[in-house]
Amino acid sequence: MSTRTFRITVRGVFDGLTTDQRAGLLARAAEHDVLRAAFTPEGHLSYDLAARSAFTFRFLDSGEEEEDILEASERAEEAAKAWLTERGYGYKNLRSRAEDLSQAPLGKRGRRAAARQNA
Repeated sequence: MSTRTFRITVRGVFDGLTTDQRAGLLARAAEHDVLRAAFTPEGHLSYDLAARSAFTFRFLDSGEEEEDILEASERAEEAAKAWLTERGYGYKNLRSRAEDLSQAPLGKRGRRAAARQNA
């Protein structure tokens, strides 16, 4: 059985931030810029509070069965909730979307590489 790689995106909106919390997030905004966004096992947070109060966590997980993606999504949501709660950040509208990379369509380079492997 092969291992499947899952990319999970958890989105939400900061809610009820205090002035100090907002200032702290703005001070660390460069670390959480969308241009630095990456899917990681521990999750990567990105936001742009200057534009809006939305945030996105990106998680990388794996499993062996197609159904494992549901558990991976639950783990990602729980990890995002824990991160926010530990820091006292209010949030709302939390939702996730998961993608099984084994099911993702290949781009031009991927199709070319697959054709070379099968030749």
